[in-house]
Amino acid sequence: MSENGDENSNKELIDNKRCGWVGLDPLYIKYHDEEWGKEVTDDHKIFEFVVLESAQAGLSWITILKRREGYKNAFKGFNPEKVAKMTEKDVECLLQDSGIIRHRGKIEATITNAQHFLEIQKEFGSFSNYLRTFLPEGKPINNHWKTLSEVPSSTPLSETIAKDMKKHGFKFFGPVICYAFLQAIGYVNDHLEECPFKYTD
Repeated sequence: MSENGDENSNKELIDNKRCGWVGLDPLYIKYHDEEWGKEVTDDHKIFEFVVLESAQAGLSWITILKRREGYKNAFKGFNPEKVAKMTEKDVECLLQDSGIIRHRGKIEATITNAQHFLEIQKEFGSFSNYLRTFLPEGKPINNHWKTLSEVPSSTPLSETIAKDMKKHGFKFFGPVICYAFLQAIGYVNDHLEECPFKYTD
């Protein structure tokens, strides 16, 4: 078989074994292959997913993913210090911004969530440290699902973290969104067992 044939064969094998939720959208494929389930330790990146996941509430993830650059521009490059200082005037401007979901409650929540994010950073040293207090031995959870139907939409862990975040003042961050967030930053690894992109130690 030619090199070209080998490449096509390998690509087909990967496409067939990727986690079933991915579909054919190149943006989704890139996100799945390069980010989803990969452990994030950088608080700046974690805050990005706090913003994006809370914006997702009631919507599909691809809807937000397609607006990712819009959110980056709207919310100061996902800098929590800058977002925390945004004002009502900024909110009014963002309600006219077609690059994001123009939902007043979610926009205002992003600003207050940034303020609470900074408070947790100060208390725990980093937001990553805070999240790890809920994980077994402070390490990401590697699940071993064989089929997509086995993967839960929320768990007791996400319920506990969401409840604690709510206590800290976070909004639009219930158990289902929290679980999607933990999957996104790799603190729960839900790549299916046969997925070529299952990140493990």
